[in-house]
Amino acid sequence: MATDTAKYKFNHSMLRVKDPKESLKFYEHLGMKLVNKIENPDNKYDLYFLAYDSPSAVSHGKHWTDREGIIELTHNHGTENDPEYKIVNGNTEPHRGFGHVCVSVDNIQAACARLEDAGYRFQKKLTDGRMHNIAFALDPDSYWVEIISYNSVEATADVKETSLETYRMNHTMIRVKDQEKSLTFYKDVMGMKLKRTVENPGAKFNLYFLGYGPESDGSPNGTSKSEGLLELTWNYGTESDADFRYHNGNEQPQGFGHICVSVDDLDAACARFEEKGVNWKKRLADGRMKDIAFVLDPDNYWIEIIQNEGFKSRVKW
Repeated sequence: MATDTAKYKFNHSMLRVKDPKESLKFYEHLGMKLVNKIENPDNKYDLYFLAYDSPSAVSHGKHWTDREGIIELTHNHGTENDPEYKIVNGNTEPHRGFGHVCVSVDNIQAACARLEDAGYRFQKKLTDGRMHNIAFALDPDSYWVEIISYNSVEATADVKETSLETYRMNHTMIRVKDQEKSLTFYKDVMGMKLKRTVENPGAKFNLYFLGYGPESDGSPNGTSKSEGLLELTWNYGTESDADFRYHNGNEQPQGFGHICVSVDDLDAACARFEEKGVNWKKRLADGRMKDIAFVLDPDNYWIEIIQNEGFKSRVKW
């Protein structure tokens, strides 16, 4: 069988967490639901997959591999009782790389007030700094969770209610060294489309939003209700520095793990990646797990490749 990149989905982003009870409480407070759990007692880790799943959610009721906008939490047994254990959130030197996950909401002032009332911390509140249309909450491990609105911030200023059923897991941000190499990789190799570009020459950085599915009109409103977007942040000049590199989250100290793409036919997709000359972290045939593969992007971020069980059954997840 051939493979069609138009059928691919940006399935999930994986974050390692210290205490799954606290992390689940936070993401469930944001309206996400546990759509799958994979226990690995022999290897002493568990995986929790959270997504929006209300009747109005983009992927309501679908198999977890047939979705976009999932956050996977990886818990290594015992870390919750280890006072020395802590993750790196990707935003501190010298371990910058992964930036944040982002949730889009209906009424951002009410959504942020609800988080604050529950005792959760913020990296940036709405009123901080110059940009009063975005906020950054902190999850229990200090990962940044951007909060954006798909409604006008001015129009929602006095609205006190927020509906969790309307929230979307909008995007995942990673920093890239060379925007041309990364854009080429994600478009030509991974089959994503460039949906929106935000240029900031004054601050010397650009943002590129990529994803699967239909084309976007390039406006903020055109992407704010989406799920499964990948945001690439490029700071001008890094591509010219031979010694510059980002931390991929899997070298010590660890934090962010990978993004994951589900495909229509796993064997055919991996054959195509082989033809494209990708750098492999793990081929299908490597190791004991024959149903997942990992490719490396130009910055050595890991990209997991799995079978979308909506197309064909392969694994009893």
